[in-house]
Amino acid sequence: MTGTAFLFPGQGSQKVGMGRAWAEAFPEARGAFAEGAEALGFDIAKLCWEGPESELQLTANTQPAILVASIAIARVLAARGLEADAMAGHSLGEYSAHVAAGTLALGDAARLVRRRGELMQMAVPVGVGAMAAILGLDAAAVLEVTREATSDAFLCAVANYNSPEQTVIAGHAPAVEWAMSAAKARGAKRALPLSVSAPFHSPLMRPAREGLAPALAATRFADPSVPVVVNIDAAAVRSGDRARDALIRQIDGPVRWAESVRALREQFGIQRFVEVGPGSVLTGLVRRIVPDAEAISMAEPESLAKLGW
Repeated sequence: MTGTAFLFPGQGSQKVGMGRAWAEAFPEARGAFAEGAEALGFDIAKLCWEGPESELQLTANTQPAILVASIAIARVLAARGLEADAMAGHSLGEYSAHVAAGTLALGDAARLVRRRGELMQMAVPVGVGAMAAILGLDAAAVLEVTREATSDAFLCAVANYNSPEQTVIAGHAPAVEWAMSAAKARGAKRALPLSVSAPFHSPLMRPAREGLAPALAATRFADPSVPVVVNIDAAAVRSGDRARDALIRQIDGPVRWAESVRALREQFGIQRFVEVGPGSVLTGLVRRIVPDAEAISMAEPESLAKLGW
């Protein structure tokens, strides 16, 4: 029997209009948007469906918007008996995975990720930090470059191990710029600066981790209904306490996405990966990490046909 994993996207997958077609077609999706709006105190559906894009792109808005849009889709799948054997989410998406797995209530998760976005933005002044994607250089070589780029004055670290061909770095802007040049000198095909507002998943996010930890500690976490493979160490968590701990540690630690996908494949026999949320970023990464697996994006309702609906 082919195992199925649900994957939930993170920041960068947002777009104006996300989730609207699902809400127009399915009451379960409409309910998720209404629940999110009640928890957040503003009309999250209007922001997702109408923008403006400038507001949707603000980190404190982006994170709850993607979470609610993803859970709207997840609830449609659940109502049709489409279940996963395991789950994972990329960065912010780990919260979505825990809502889908019953670890977190949607309202609690929406409030947490809004605060998470605020704290991540506040941790480093705009312009001080940077991120870049290094393409075509193996992760070990990228890690070595970040170590060489780090000095007493500036820090650079690996933020995302996304696929065998793509590693993202983050840190102080001068160190990231130096590392981009060094990576190209070592044979990287490309080194692309990312349009982000802060150096996410780097040690510079420590203030955000310290700020969010009390909120996570005060939130009820149940044991997930299925294993959730977490970013920080690509291990499956089966208890609420371990889920909470992993979410605390992931804020200033790297996203081990390639390892997480491999763990789903090797530990749980996953052959079908279903991206539940806006966009298809994770679908593309899965095809690079495990090329012989089935990868499906559920960004729009028409995609239900690929799951037999």
